[in-house]
Amino acid sequence: MTGAVADRRPGGAALNRLGGAALRRLGSAVLVLWGAVTLAFLALHLTSGDPVDLLTGLRGTGDGLREEITREYGLDRPLPVQYLTFLGHVLRGDLGDSYVLHLPVRTAIGQQLGPTLQLLGATVLVTIALAVPAALLTAGRPRWVRTPVALLEGLGVAVPAFWLGTLLLALFSFRLRWFPALGAPGLDGLVLPALALAAGPAAVITRVLRRGLERTLDEPFVTTARARGLGEAAVRLRHALRHGLLPVTTLVGWLTGSLIGGAVVVESVFSRQGLGTLAVTAVRNKDLPLVIGIVLVAGLVYTVVNTAVDLSYRLVDPRLRTSES
Repeated sequence: MTGAVADRRPGGAALNRLGGAALRRLGSAVLVLWGAVTLAFLALHLTSGDPVDLLTGLRGTGDGLREEITREYGLDRPLPVQYLTFLGHVLRGDLGDSYVLHLPVRTAIGQQLGPTLQLLGATVLVTIALAVPAALLTAGRPRWVRTPVALLEGLGVAVPAFWLGTLLLALFSFRLRWFPALGAPGLDGLVLPALALAAGPAAVITRVLRRGLERTLDEPFVTTARARGLGEAAVRLRHALRHGLLPVTTLVGWLTGSLIGGAVVVESVFSRQGLGTLAVTAVRNKDLPLVIGIVLVAGLVYTVVNTAVDLSYRLVDPRLRTSES
C-alpha cells in the first residue's frame, strides 16, 4: 500500500505544479482583461469632447437620448463611481448599445463573429499546410533547395496582406475567374482571403520550424533511429517534427494577434462580413461603444489562446514540468 502511494506521488506533484501554473496564468489573464477594460474606460473619458457625443458618434444628440445615455453610463456621477458602473456592465456581459446601428453591442458582435471565426480557422489550416511541408522538405537540405523557399518566405513577410489580397483578387478573380471576387459566403470565398492572411505567419513559422528541425536532426536519438534502418521521411515525421514544433508553439500567441489584426484589413479588401468590417464601420462612424466591445472581445480571445498555449506547452515539454517547484 505504501509503495502504491509513493508511486502516485510524482504524478500528483506534477498535477499540482500544472494546477499552480494554470492559476498563475488565469491570474495574468484576468489582469490583462482588467487592463483592457480600464483602457477602454479611459479612452471614453480622456478623449476630448462630450462623452455622450463620443458614445453615439453624433453631434447634437436629442435631449431624451442624452438623458438615457447619461443615466445608463452614470455620466452625472463621480469618476470612480462611473468606473465601477462601467466595470459592472462589462462583468455582466453588457457592453452597451451601438447608437449608430441601433443594436446592443453584444448582438452586433455576435452577428459578425461567425464569418471572422471561419476566416481565422481557414487561415490556420492554410498556414499549417504551407509551413509544415516547406520546413520538412528544406530542413538540412542543400542551399539550392532552400534558396527558392527562403525567397518566398521573405516575400511573405515583406508584402502587406492588403496588397497581396489585391493581387490575388486581380489575378484569380478578375482575370482567371477561378474564385468569386467579393463578399462570397461559401468555402470558395474563403480561399483567397485565407491565403492573403496566412502568407506572413506561414513564412515566419516555416523559418522557425526549419531551424528547430535542423537542431533536432543533429540530436543523438535521431542518429540512433537512422542506425536502426529508419527511412529519412519516417525520421523527420515521427521523430524530428514533434521536437521541432516546440519552438513554434511559442509563436501561437503572436500568430493570434497577427490574425486578429490582419482580419480587419483582409475583410475590408474582400468585402467580407465579419468583425474586421464591423470595426472599420465603427471607427468610421465614431461608434465608441462598438469599438470598445470589439477591442474587449479581441483581447479576450488573445488572452484565452495565450493561456491555453502556455499550459499546453508544459504538457508537451516535460522539462518545463520538472523544472517548476
